[in-house]
Amino acid sequence: MPYPLLLATTNPGKLAELRALLRGTGADLKDLRQMGIEIEVPEEGLNYGENAIAKSVAYARASGLWTLADDTGLEVDALGGGPGLRSARLAGDDAARRARLLQRLAHHPQPWTARFRCAVALASPDGDAAVGEGECLGEIIPIARGENGFGYDPLFVVAGTGQTMAELSFDVKNRLGHRAGAVEDLLSRLRQGALPSFPRP
Repeated sequence: MPYPLLLATTNPGKLAELRALLRGTGADLKDLRQMGIEIEVPEEGLNYGENAIAKSVAYARASGLWTLADDTGLEVDALGGGPGLRSARLAGDDAARRARLLQRLAHHPQPWTARFRCAVALASPDGDAAVGEGECLGEIIPIARGENGFGYDPLFVVAGTGQTMAELSFDVKNRLGHRAGAVEDLLSRLRQGALPSFPRP
């Protein structure tokens, strides 16, 4: 029998990716809008894993359901690993964040090597949690390309592909992407019994 699992994001791009990545796990996937949950969880952790756990635990307690949440950042070597944990707060919306990133990079020589890093946390309503992590290597380009992504995706060329994250097909992105790696890492940990009370995927 399918078990309910809450996906703690309102970002439609993330929701689509997570739904695809969790297909076949036996979960009945819910989202925050379906559940009518509108709480805000501050991202005050020292790393992506701490932020993901904080969000998953808060939404699990609010909903009474096992909950999955992620925290993701873009780390650019020329910026000393920035914007990092502040990636989502660099500016107001996706377009403004991309513009601000390029503004900060303008005086640095190319190539602008970078990586996306992601942590995905699964939590129970009791506060037990497990985390998976993933990364995707690449570089930032000065002109956005592609229509299939969100956030910084149109500026990020995935290593070995010659394409930005926003130019990759949905299926390819869900094989090579940082979120895909984090989910697979989490599922592997669950299969090994990381959360004994959770139905093993």
